[in-house]
Amino acid sequence: MSEEIKNVQEELNEQMQIRRDKLAEYEADGIYPFGQRFVVKDNAKDIKDDFFLKYDGQPVVIAGRLMTIRSHGKTAFANIRDLSGDIQVYFRKDVLGEDNYKYVKMLDIGDIVGIEGHVFRTHSGEVTIKVDKLTLLSKALRPLPEKWHGLKDTELRYRQRYVDLIVNPEVRDTFIKRSKIVAKIREYMMNDGFMEVETPMMHPIPGGAAARPFITHHNALDIDIYMRIAPELYLKRLIVGGMERVFEMNRCFRNEGIDNRHNPEFTTIESYQAYGDVEDAIRLTENLVSYCAQEVLGTQD
Repeated sequence: MSEEIKNVQEELNEQMQIRRDKLAEYEADGIYPFGQRFVVKDNAKDIKDDFFLKYDGQPVVIAGRLMTIRSHGKTAFANIRDLSGDIQVYFRKDVLGEDNYKYVKMLDIGDIVGIEGHVFRTHSGEVTIKVDKLTLLSKALRPLPEKWHGLKDTELRYRQRYVDLIVNPEVRDTFIKRSKIVAKIREYMMNDGFMEVETPMMHPIPGGAAARPFITHHNALDIDIYMRIAPELYLKRLIVGGMERVFEMNRCFRNEGIDNRHNPEFTTIESYQAYGDVEDAIRLTENLVSYCAQEVLGTQD
């Protein structure tokens, strides 16, 4: 092991121990900072976007992950991040009281906190929440990746998607867009007369596509079965049975290579309609993509 790696590990272990010591101090004070219920009433984006119309001087209740903190003796500024974005919060010792302000000093980057306070603008014009009450909702026992370099290693990002989501906001935006796209696909297909179905994930034969399957064993039937590589065969049986327009959006499994564009399990959409031809399939695909782009992104460019 190189001296540099050894030093990094020692520093990491020291930081983790400091955070665990803080956790022990919370517990000694009768605070167990995991799993508390906290009713969130506002979010960062709305507070900043609607400051003049709705939030100036008004009370808010927000929760998020602590991303930065800057202490100045009896005051401290921090940034917290919720699903909608980041917002600055402002702690004052004379507002919180000495007993509660000590918990501000015990905060670490990565902690999840609940904030109750009033909204104002600083001299520099930044929308900020002046904190009346701080609630620690979850103590981060491991430090986040270093702020300026973030999480860049591609393999590590894919292995630790939860960390990637925390430190790379553009990744979170991709997840949100994907969820919206899936919802819009379903909306379009059902409005076009298609019925969504779910077909078996485990097949007696590896049919539907030319790919290597995952094989498992069904104990009750004492047979080998295959995780599906495509839903094709069962969807076609539904057409034979008189279901004129069907689609499925679900998981498939292929026991093949892995890279940043291929995964052994993945989501696919497959549809079939009676009385149509290739022109209908082309038209459906074009209209579906255009509809999702317009609805989710606001443009078809």
